[in-house]
Amino acid sequence: MKKNRVDIYTRLSDEDRYKKNKSDDSESIANQKSMLLKYALEQGWEVINVYSDDDYSGADSSRPQFQKLLKDCEDGVVDIVLCKTQSRFSRDMEIIEKYIHNKFIEWGVRFVSIVDNADTANKGNKKSRQINGLVNEWYLEDLSDNIRDSLQNRREDGLYLGSFAPYGYMKDPSNKNKLIIDPVAAEVVKEIFDLYKSGVGYYNIAMTLNERGILTPSNYKKEKGSKYICRQARFKEKTKWSQDSIAKILRNEVYIGNLVQGIRTYVSYKNHKSYIKPKDEWTYSYGTHEPIIDIDTWKTVQAKFKSRTRTSRTTGEVYMLSRKVYCKECGSVFNRQLYNTKDGKVPYMKCKSRKLASRDCVNKESIRCDRLEKLILDELNKQLELYYNIDELERLYILQKKSLNSNTLVKSEALNQEKELLEEKVAKKNEHYKSLYEDKLEGIITQEDFVMFRDKFTKEIEEYKNRIETINEELNTIKSKEENIKTSKEVFEKYRHIDKLTKEIVDEFIDVIKIGKVNSEDNSRDIDIHLNIINLD
Repeated sequence: MKKNRVDIYTRLSDEDRYKKNKSDDSESIANQKSMLLKYALEQGWEVINVYSDDDYSGADSSRPQFQKLLKDCEDGVVDIVLCKTQSRFSRDMEIIEKYIHNKFIEWGVRFVSIVDNADTANKGNKKSRQINGLVNEWYLEDLSDNIRDSLQNRREDGLYLGSFAPYGYMKDPSNKNKLIIDPVAAEVVKEIFDLYKSGVGYYNIAMTLNERGILTPSNYKKEKGSKYICRQARFKEKTKWSQDSIAKILRNEVYIGNLVQGIRTYVSYKNHKSYIKPKDEWTYSYGTHEPIIDIDTWKTVQAKFKSRTRTSRTTGEVYMLSRKVYCKECGSVFNRQLYNTKDGKVPYMKCKSRKLASRDCVNKESIRCDRLEKLILDELNKQLELYYNIDELERLYILQKKSLNSNTLVKSEALNQEKELLEEKVAKKNEHYKSLYEDKLEGIITQEDFVMFRDKFTKEIEEYKNRIETINEELNTIKSKEENIKTSKEVFEKYRHIDKLTKEIVDEFIDVIKIGKVNSEDNSRDIDIHLNIINLD
């Protein structure tokens, strides 16, 4: 009588502590093999192959030895697949249905697992196999949720979880979840911010770095011995700085000591396709490490990102009033153009909508750039003169009155107290959830009860977190107002008198300029100059 040919399959998710070397089988794997070989011998089966995947998840269908097992089955090499439990074969219900209940039947292969008595030769236990598959899948889902929660808690604690440190930083050798400054790369980051702040655009910054042979972030990491891999980086040919890489650095809050994490996530524990989460779901941690860029430089640079600006084709510089001047009538931006006059080419600014058929703006008259610049310069010097002529006590009173009124202080204190209370509730709910999960594993509560309580806890935690997010927004608004008062004082005291406008000065003082249409009666027009700082009129 021909013996049944059998492939034995074993798997372990976690590296066993009894391993002597990474290449050794773990003690648990060895136990599985011993049990299965003994069982096959008792049944009189002929063992063809013993396959073992160590340190692989049951949800991973790309396991190398698992794939060899499936190839044997498809090629008709074996009659039986033998495992300790069905979950050793797979915890994914789709894999169970695809192979055990479909392909194996098509290929004439029997599946047997010893501990949970799964046997496709027994038609009566198909339902129990399917229930086992569902339980195993629930386990994976719960495990995935727990891992995500754990990672989220670590992010909220301000721990850096990235595989590689951002350019300009390196991981602290004594604490891999903390960033410390890389002195060499940090100087390049500072230069990028300083160049952009002074009006140099992305393209010209990238060209400057390339001409000097400054290594790109990916090449720099590779040269330092990092295993960092970038799909766009071809290390045999040194990559060059691009406009995108410059823009990415200029927008990264890591350089002011903050961490923004949890930006990307996977569709599910079964589908590893990643996507960017909505911005309000990102995790922000403040003051987690030493900043490379000071807050004033950061604010100046970020102010430029409200809208794109054009650089001069000849100098590569951004015009100081670019994207600062708008039409008071239709809201469109004022563009800068050169007009031929008897004095040669003179720069003017004019409403962009004047030529659009869909938006026939009434504000058709242009304004000379030099005249607009003089108006701005006069207004800024007027503000400076007012600031330095106000009596010292009165000036301080004005600032303190705006920044430290009692209502604001009371509101901030109440919001912080409410936030602390909610954070305590979230922590307690998470602890209850962990205890609940342990009760489920120990059989103290049923799967149905666990799901009911889990959904209840999840809903409550989500409500608490939403309220915490709202509180943070309110606190940030209050803080922003207070910082604006402080910033106004600092900006005023940087200057006694301004002789010439620069882009840096414009960005510090000016929020937006709105220009109205020309009055046909007296040839005048309204020009509103809105400052970033306190207007002292």
